[in-house]
Amino acid sequence: MSKNLVIIPTFNEKENIEKIISAVLNLDMPFHILIVDDGSPDGTADIVKRMQKGNEGKLHLIERKGKMGLGTAYITGFRFGLNHSYDYICEMDADFSHNPQDLPRLVEACKDGADMSVGSRYVPGGKTENWPFDRLVLSKGASFYVRAITWMNVKDPTAGFVCYSHRVLAAIDLSKIKFIGYAFQIEMKYATKTLGFSVKEVPITFVDRIEGVSKMSRGIIKEAVFGVLSMRIKSFFSSYSN
Repeated sequence: MSKNLVIIPTFNEKENIEKIISAVLNLDMPFHILIVDDGSPDGTADIVKRMQKGNEGKLHLIERKGKMGLGTAYITGFRFGLNHSYDYICEMDADFSHNPQDLPRLVEACKDGADMSVGSRYVPGGKTENWPFDRLVLSKGASFYVRAITWMNVKDPTAGFVCYSHRVLAAIDLSKIKFIGYAFQIEMKYATKTLGFSVKEVPITFVDRIEGVSKMSRGIIKEAVFGVLSMRIKSFFSSYSN
């Protein structure tokens, strides 16, 4: 059995899902995949079910009844990974903005001593491609804002390409993770750091999606802006410890 799991949340990813699954399963380092699909009306889950034939035990699917948020999808995946005793549990997007070829590098960073490794756009060697200028300004501004509020020494705190060691996710009380949008990524890194675990940033190239539709919205941005401040305040009175 592979000791590595990658969680991929989906909503209307029929253009990408078969290709991303094949790319991960064909890596030299073995990975199992968990797709968490939020009731995609475009038939994403049906494609996954078809691909499960011949990939029994390697490709898993959890279907939910509607859009319940990125954060809850990953929490569902984390619990699956913990219950099935995976050593390293990764998260990534379905749209190839995260290169599957970088997954082994994230796992190796954890094997080399990091408790969490982050595929980072903003450390030396990291970069973005095909991003519009306003999106790049928003992302870099958000990173600066998060670091100023939380005092986290993580250059890319909003990154969603991450590998966790089992011990980190086992130590975090996942019921205390409250954000459901992209602020979820910030909160998970903050919880990891406040519990004393180490975070290593691994440079990656982030490529804007070619197919499908972005899930970014004003509500997601609002959650990140105001939520980070409330998260910081609450941390003075409670711990993320399990």
